[in-house]
Amino acid sequence: MIALVDVNNFYVSCQRVFEPHLVGKPVVVLSNNDGCIISRSAEAKALGIPMAAPWHQLSQFARAHGVIAYSSNYALYADMSQRVMQVLARFSPQQEVYSIDECFLGLHGVLSDHTELGLLLKQTVWRWTGLPICVGIAPTKTLAKLANHIAKQRPEFAGVCEWEKLPVQQRQQFMATMDVGEVWGIGRKLSVRLKQDGIHTVADLAASPAEQLRQRYGVVLQRIVAELNGCACLELEEVTPDKQQILCSRSFGQPIFSEQQLAEAISTYLARAAEKLRQQNSLAGAVGIFIRTNPFRPNEPQYRQQMVLPLTQPSNDTLKLTRIALRMLARLYRSGFAYAKAGVMLTQLQPKTAIQGHLFLQTADPIKRAELNATLDAINRRWGRGAIGLACAGNKKPAWAMNQQHLSPYWTTRWPDIPVALAK
Repeated sequence: MIALVDVNNFYVSCQRVFEPHLVGKPVVVLSNNDGCIISRSAEAKALGIPMAAPWHQLSQFARAHGVIAYSSNYALYADMSQRVMQVLARFSPQQEVYSIDECFLGLHGVLSDHTELGLLLKQTVWRWTGLPICVGIAPTKTLAKLANHIAKQRPEFAGVCEWEKLPVQQRQQFMATMDVGEVWGIGRKLSVRLKQDGIHTVADLAASPAEQLRQRYGVVLQRIVAELNGCACLELEEVTPDKQQILCSRSFGQPIFSEQQLAEAISTYLARAAEKLRQQNSLAGAVGIFIRTNPFRPNEPQYRQQMVLPLTQPSNDTLKLTRIALRMLARLYRSGFAYAKAGVMLTQLQPKTAIQGHLFLQTADPIKRAELNATLDAINRRWGRGAIGLACAGNKKPAWAMNQQHLSPYWTTRWPDIPVALAK
């Protein structure tokens, strides 16, 4: 049996942990630059506020209905996620962290009463972190996701749904009333194609001939159908696989025009990408960058360019990769444009231990350079991201930084922001 544990309205719930007066009020969390809504409380959903709605279009509505907005506080969310995953790991030796707010747990050899275990998980996570969760339990990962969805939507389950304990007739009813797009792995485009073929509900998909689906849609959909029918095809991935590419990009808080400001942004993003590269003990075989104006302002001059450059020798050296990225920027940059976004991408990633040396390549002392990069990483881990970096990345509060007008304190990751409790 497999449990899928998911934190309810994760970003909003993280904010409520430290501001309990928000409970019962409509709360939303906004994307980068306070652009769109990416998390909503149940009260905000009840007001009809849609996901991904532009915040500037809802500001008047929000004031009228008392909607409280927060800028994304990713440092807080990442730390709270780690705390939740550490709590869940105490209950099973088999854990696959699927995303920032959900994970799969293998239940083989754990408590025989899985519903009781789910309730214990829910209670423990709430007591230790203050975050509400729902638990779906089933023989396969796809059914566990389905059960989790039911646990969220149906209050009578108290946040825990064990698929196998449901009467057969009730299972069939749930599957017959759920849209096929609710199935894990069925995206929007695939959902449209399936409906064009007469497959509208989860029950329709589960009853479809697997071999015919494989011929028309591929083996992935065939496995999904098998999973819906209780045949496990997807194993738990207890070891997170290394990324095949690393992308770091942001929209700017305001348009920028100069090459120097673009260079600062590219250098900052490259430093973060290289840090991630070293964390998984990999090297990049190619570096790419892109710059672009705002495509949603068609009346302004538009420009978009990108470049990818293979490396003679794979590397994870921040200094070397930054130097290459800035050379590419010098070739791509054109004056007279209002740039709205830039990004870097590291590709052709390879394990560091699998790289063959180059006899005639002239480079800086690799041992000293590795020690330098390790020192940079250690300082930034100790004192916070951006505590130290390259001079070409500019100052800590550049003009192109994200707009975060509704940012909450970093309650768990910065000493000055740690909450203080006063007892009388």
